[in-house]
Amino acid sequence: MDPALSASSVFEWERLTVLAGFAFASTWTPGPNNIMLANSGATFGYRASQPHAFGVALGFPVMMFFIALGLGELFKASPLFRELLKWAGAALMIYLGWRVATAGRASEGSMAARPFTFVEAAGFQWINPKAWTMAIGVASLFISGGAPVAEALLCALVFVVSGLGSSQTWTVFGAAIRRFLSTEARLRAFNIAMGVLVAGCAVFLFAGG
Repeated sequence: MDPALSASSVFEWERLTVLAGFAFASTWTPGPNNIMLANSGATFGYRASQPHAFGVALGFPVMMFFIALGLGELFKASPLFRELLKWAGAALMIYLGWRVATAGRASEGSMAARPFTFVEAAGFQWINPKAWTMAIGVASLFISGGAPVAEALLCALVFVVSGLGSSQTWTVFGAAIRRFLSTEARLRAFNIAMGVLVAGCAVFLFAGG
């Protein structure tokens, strides 16, 4: 075996391992997406929350793929765009926090009492400044430029695998505690707590100025 080829292969496997670890840490830890998935599972059940779960799991990798191909340059080069995205993202998180906090059971028949659709969940990624920052970080660290399309696809696929596992797990967790939330008082308290956590994420958008 060519020593140079062997060293290159080891390096590529090391980069892939680091990328997988980064994807795991990014998608499995608590954040707006996972908090809302747990809330959806608890409020509407596992099956009804599947469009939301798949929207999160597939929406971010698609976004990251396009950012890795150059769309992220707009984010980095335009302070105005970054500022507008920050304020829009904060407003959206506060709105989503209110929506989570006031969610009722699906059986109530209210138009507001429904889980997120696939499009809503996937679209949220595009206005989430944290998602932009994370996607640009992945592109900066793992896209060498030698084969940008192949590298962007690989990064996206790694996040698809990690995101599918994460979104399903958080939804299952929410559905598993649904029985405990059988009373309206418990469900209301849980939804309010989840809503406050989601809305509180807006504060972190402005941390550090």
